[in-house]
Amino acid sequence: MAQSPSRYRTAIIGAGWWGNNILRCAMEAGASKVVAIADVDDAALNATEAEVRKLSPETPKRYKDYREMLAKEKPDICIVATPDHWHALAAIAAMKAGAHVYVEKPISHTLREGSAMVRVARDTQRIVQVGTHRRMSPHCISGMEFLKSGKVGKIGMVRTFVGSAGGPGVKSPDTEAPMGLDWDAWCGPAPLRPFNKAIHPRGFRQFMDFANGTVGDWGIHWFDQLLWWTEEKYPRKVFATGGRFVREDSTDAPDTLIAAFEFEGFRATWEHRLYANNNAEKAAIGCYFYGTEGTFHMGWRDGWTFFPSDAKKPTIHVEPQLNAPDGQNIKELWRDFLDAIRNNRRAACDIEKGHRATAMSMLAIASWRHGKSLDWDGAKETVLHDPAANKLLARDYRKGYEYPK
Repeated sequence: MAQSPSRYRTAIIGAGWWGNNILRCAMEAGASKVVAIADVDDAALNATEAEVRKLSPETPKRYKDYREMLAKEKPDICIVATPDHWHALAAIAAMKAGAHVYVEKPISHTLREGSAMVRVARDTQRIVQVGTHRRMSPHCISGMEFLKSGKVGKIGMVRTFVGSAGGPGVKSPDTEAPMGLDWDAWCGPAPLRPFNKAIHPRGFRQFMDFANGTVGDWGIHWFDQLLWWTEEKYPRKVFATGGRFVREDSTDAPDTLIAAFEFEGFRATWEHRLYANNNAEKAAIGCYFYGTEGTFHMGWRDGWTFFPSDAKKPTIHVEPQLNAPDGQNIKELWRDFLDAIRNNRRAACDIEKGHRATAMSMLAIASWRHGKSLDWDGAKETVLHDPAANKLLARDYRKGYEYPK
């Protein structure tokens, strides 16, 4: 095995809020020299350059076009933290340019994009870490050990869910894009629509042209926990229903979605609502594993808790160990990423694992759009006997952008 450099030439594509959380962890790990930042928004470039200069003696080069950056800088590591609709193209380009990639979740905007990312990772033999940092959260690791020990008993159902505070909201008018933002490039392969401050910065996830709503954003975290626990790789049937019953703002993603997943040995559900997050339930986010010995809740800021069926037995609880800001474990996930690169092994949340969790979100959205249940052949990644449903697993790109094959 070739000797690893003491510091990896590191670049970032998509230098916004979460991208900077990742970049700070990369710098704190001490194995990265930040050589370049790429973003279509000058405001993001300015803020990220200032952050890098504050934390190191380095002044990274700035690029509006990540393709130019990859060609000129040839980074060893590339962080991809763009909005979802850009993940596949940027990550594939980085891998083909020779970089190992840390890509944010969900890995893609469509299921077929994710399939292409897995193939390119294997073809190029690049290490790809997906930003599902809960894979490295101490309480998630100990909770998974508890689940797999059999102490919850035979598990027949898993409920994954997110509830958020909110109400109808108000519409935000379309405007001219701010100075310094290349809005055409920001939209990229997605449809070119008027700029709206509800979309950028940070609001894009509730717009279906650019993301897949709450099930695409939060669903992947809890689907990944589910898939981590089970030996099954994918569901065999999916049905989802939902809509916009409360929201009256500028977004267009469903404010309510309920999905059912049929696995061989158990059943799972997803539910989200962007309203009515209150104290009526024990937890507003996470997943409940229902077993013959009790109910296990895997949470986020509240750690994990086991509620035994036998009232005479004590409740077991483990507190979380999360990092600031934003309650995450990126530091631990980045450490695993570096170790995977140095030892030429697959990362803790390898691209294939990230693809499977993302695919569950994409299948829920496809079923919701289709209005029908999907019989899923996970090995062949196709909906059985339903050509119309299979068309929903990809989408047309805007002219000038080539869909990854």
